[in-house]
Amino acid sequence: MAGAPASSSCLATRDSPRYDYNRSRNTNLYSPLIVVAKDVSSSSSYPYSTFAYNNSFTKFKIHQNQNQPCLLYNNDTTINIGIGSSLSKSEPACLLVNFQSSNRPRSPAMADLLTNGAASSHRLRHVSSLAAPPPSRLNAVVLGDALVSEENDLVIPNPDFSAQAHVPSPAKYLDMYKRSIEDPAGFWSDIASHFYWKQKWDSPVYSENMDVSKGRINIEWFKGGITNICYNCLDANIAAGNGEKIAIYWEGNELGADATLTYNQLLHKVCQLANYLKDIGVKKGDAVVIYLPMLMELPIAMLACARIGAVHSVVFAGFSSESLSQRIVDCKPKVVLTCNAVKRGPKVIHLKDIVDVALADSAKNGTVVDVCLTYANESALTKESTKWVEGRDIWWQDILSKYPNSCDVEWVDAEDPLFLLYTSGSTGKPKGVLHTTGGYMVYTATTFKYAFDYKPSDIYWCTADCGWITGHSYVTYGPMLNGATVVVFEGAPNYPDSGRCWDIVDKYKVSIFYTAPTLFVTRYSRKSLRVLGSVGEPINPSAWRWFFNVVGDSRCPISDTWWQTETGGFLVLGLRNRVPLPSHFLGSSLKNLLVQPVIVDEKGAELEGECSGYLCVKSSWPGAFRTLHGDHERYETTYFSAFPGYYFSGDGCRRDKDGYHWLTGRVDDVINVSGHRIGTAEVESALVSHPQCSEAAVVGVEHEVKGQGIYAFVTLVEGVPYSDDLRKSLIMTVRKQIGAFAAPDKIHWAPGLPKTRSGKIMRRILRKIASRQLDELGDTSTLAEPGVVDQLIALADS
Repeated sequence: MAGAPASSSCLATRDSPRYDYNRSRNTNLYSPLIVVAKDVSSSSSYPYSTFAYNNSFTKFKIHQNQNQPCLLYNNDTTINIGIGSSLSKSEPACLLVNFQSSNRPRSPAMADLLTNGAASSHRLRHVSSLAAPPPSRLNAVVLGDALVSEENDLVIPNPDFSAQAHVPSPAKYLDMYKRSIEDPAGFWSDIASHFYWKQKWDSPVYSENMDVSKGRINIEWFKGGITNICYNCLDANIAAGNGEKIAIYWEGNELGADATLTYNQLLHKVCQLANYLKDIGVKKGDAVVIYLPMLMELPIAMLACARIGAVHSVVFAGFSSESLSQRIVDCKPKVVLTCNAVKRGPKVIHLKDIVDVALADSAKNGTVVDVCLTYANESALTKESTKWVEGRDIWWQDILSKYPNSCDVEWVDAEDPLFLLYTSGSTGKPKGVLHTTGGYMVYTATTFKYAFDYKPSDIYWCTADCGWITGHSYVTYGPMLNGATVVVFEGAPNYPDSGRCWDIVDKYKVSIFYTAPTLFVTRYSRKSLRVLGSVGEPINPSAWRWFFNVVGDSRCPISDTWWQTETGGFLVLGLRNRVPLPSHFLGSSLKNLLVQPVIVDEKGAELEGECSGYLCVKSSWPGAFRTLHGDHERYETTYFSAFPGYYFSGDGCRRDKDGYHWLTGRVDDVINVSGHRIGTAEVESALVSHPQCSEAAVVGVEHEVKGQGIYAFVTLVEGVPYSDDLRKSLIMTVRKQIGAFAAPDKIHWAPGLPKTRSGKIMRRILRKIASRQLDELGDTSTLAEPGVVDQLIALADS
């Protein structure tokens, strides 16, 4: 939609508080309606105007229908409306009308329209159904002009943003999506042709079998194509004239510790490490384990492995020696890359000591690693204080300086392996997710470009660690394949205080920020921000509004993303900079241009309309993982056997009557209470809607009568004391929003929740605490704040 001037976009509901949207005065605001017209004050006949932008979405005019004020939609559908005050003067272009008091004269027809309207039940449908009527009772705000205050606020894209976006209109989006589904070979071939290939792929572009009843599960994209992802990340960008562009801004743990690398400098360092790895016998197909913190050497190591065709397996430098040993035994690397220590906040973590124990354990289990290349991170620990194993351990800086800064590329097939990344469940050994080269390269680069509307002038920061899939796809490969400037942060977001992230945003003028939205903001400028992305836990409505209003100053589009380690990149995202959407909407009903998500029932039948079921994906996509390392049978059983012909995500999903999709959490996070299947995410969102609740996590526990009970961990707004009255109020909030059957049986006060550094809540730990199985907590070393576990245990019976 074309935007309104700042003075005409002050919107709120009838029950909303008085917000000072224009930062100049408070206004008494009333129930708004989206109205577009060339002049709302001149007569009772109002010409058509456009509801979106680029004259491509929906057209309206106001008219009388048997004395009932209406909007005439697409010249044939009548929508009754009801609003409550006068209108301010509009601009000649399309606009968002401001329903605030005004002394401006208005026509009798408009006055009648404003006082006698009636509500309608029509709602905005998902974008793939443009024929459906628009909403008549949703509140509306334009990005940059007003605060989102209610769950039903409709967020309208800023017209300037939309005009320069890679996908500027719904029509463009639908064209792309339609082709990606109807002609995936042609669609992805055209995109892949923009990358460097030593040899083009064979025909067909892809082949797949996703039905276990028809034989071995197999997915291939661009088979026969010869390429190298490191070459496309570095050499291709340098050849395009970007050699002196900053590739990495590195921010250390301590204030004032920083560094930069241009694309030329990054290539030199990558080649030095690649040459060393080749010299010690690492060759194409060999595994290399990387156990590094967020130093620049981490993406350097990933790219060096990719350059010579080695398969890197990054292990988050927070995992215990036991977890590291498991991964070493499974993939049998030729070398382990690590550093002596790292500081996270004020705490020193002795990584080399952890590696020493892991290598000793691995040797006992039959896997001996002969080389441990160790980076001397002397800001955390001196060389002299580092424990050393002569003949095995090598100092990174001492040896690499002897190697040349150019290295020939090992050209690989598109289906040759690129990396292993292990995911761990509550039981069983870790699963080694295997991603291959060509499809992953094309997919991550494309999803990065479109999800964040990336432009060459952007400064991009994703706060995830490269030990997780987010760091692979959206710290290293996706951004660098687009020639982006990336911020890499070594430290903790709350050190030396909770504003550290926003110091970094201001320092580097970050324009695209991809993070878990749980940080302190207000004293910082953040004027450089252009696009926000949400990662980690599903973003609930309250968190979304906070992220939008406070972090983004009500002007930055938010890319809500849904994906998994196994998918390689985003599968579903909300295109909020293209399409008007309610603020509570995750975006999954957009289906986006990449895949075909479907909801199926227990028998695997696709469900239409309002329904609840299992979220699956129909047909393959280039970024999909190809197998689990050494266990293809587990791959087939876990992801494809439940619903033959589909990839099963493991997530539950609900589609409401308006066509919106709601992720209800992992299927194993669905709680069965007296026969009622309740998604934990639904209960969590209801709890967080309480004004004194800042965060919540829900798990199921055994219940003698109901089978399972609902156990809620609740973090309160800072300064709010625990009380029985508040506990009752929280339970009543859930009863009111969902129903009595969903009311929590237990509210467990939580000063904090156990999370990984990427923001993911470790529900396995919460289940053990809720069940009082404290001797089965398992490995808590990956937590951002391990002390939270002890706090939760201490409050278990409070």
